[in-house]
Amino acid sequence: MQTCYYEVLSVTKSSDGTTIKKAYRKLAMKFHPDRNPDDKEAEAKFKECTEAYEVLSDEKKRQIYDTYGHEGLKNSGYQGPSNAEDMFSGLGDLFGDLFGGGRSRQRRGGPQPGNDLRYDIEIDFMEAVHGISKEVEIDRRDTCWTCEGSGCRPGHKRETCPSCHGRGQVIRSQGFFQVSSTCPQCHGEGEIVTDPCNDCNGTGLVEKRKKVSLKIPAGVDTGAQMRLRGQGEGGRRGGQSGDLYVVIHVQEHEFFKRDRQTIYCEFPVSMVQAALGCKTDVPTIHGKKKLSIPAGSQSGARFTLKKEGIPSLRGGANGDMIVQLQVKTPTNLCAEQKKMLENFDKLCEEHGQNKEQEGFFTKLFHEVVGKKE
Repeated sequence: MQTCYYEVLSVTKSSDGTTIKKAYRKLAMKFHPDRNPDDKEAEAKFKECTEAYEVLSDEKKRQIYDTYGHEGLKNSGYQGPSNAEDMFSGLGDLFGDLFGGGRSRQRRGGPQPGNDLRYDIEIDFMEAVHGISKEVEIDRRDTCWTCEGSGCRPGHKRETCPSCHGRGQVIRSQGFFQVSSTCPQCHGEGEIVTDPCNDCNGTGLVEKRKKVSLKIPAGVDTGAQMRLRGQGEGGRRGGQSGDLYVVIHVQEHEFFKRDRQTIYCEFPVSMVQAALGCKTDVPTIHGKKKLSIPAGSQSGARFTLKKEGIPSLRGGANGDMIVQLQVKTPTNLCAEQKKMLENFDKLCEEHGQNKEQEGFFTKLFHEVVGKKE
């Protein structure tokens, strides 16, 4: 006595297609041969639930089964999946990422998922730091509204390919061998369009420009990718649309440099500011901040401004900002300025503040003369 298909999938006669599909996916994950190698009992269970799903997911087969039972199906010509190839080819990409089959397991003549697309976008430095919403236009092939992706003129259907008789493969003899290859007439689909749709010329897809809204998060950097599900190429014959992958490119900034979450910048100060010390406003990516420069600071000295760096994409604390001093030597001096600097230099000499420089040249002189001798 054959088991009731509804009992096999643990669903009721009133269950809709989504519920039946969900129930099957759960059982298929449990009993799939890839997860139960060399387990004959699991293989039998998998075949049983697959057969049940194949019937209950097909409107016509389900109607026959509900009315006449297993005998009615048998009389209608349905014998169930006879082997593993029939099981997988009849189920299309139902398993998806559960078993690693993905979109390669497409049913011949069944739903055809759309291709994934890539879109490269360039944003400026501050847009990457703070995040931004943008609307872009992309050119893509979308599902034809006239034929709903079937490729056929309304009122017509696809027909079984006469070359491969629906197998999608043709066999040619070469000497003692037989070679199987993709059917050149139907391109492996097993069906052909004899009355093509006027709008898509039988492809099931039409060229269309579409506006897509992007919400770019704060803290992104060059190379970051955003995945927008269902925004890729349209599917055919009821297949889902592909995904859109947005690849981000960030422009460089004239003042700020970035290393992950840390911001670096060179900040110019005058010789007097560096010598006497000061408090000054420093630009950061979040606005102006006060920086205290101690007296006697040298060019190249570094100061850290905590949490003034790049926001974390994972919601953590901001990075830091590293400020490196760049002491500027005055140029185009007037006579009075030159006189003041000369007096300043004499005072330094009187106070012994030039000895370090004198010691450097003395050491260098002895090294050079010593080598010559």
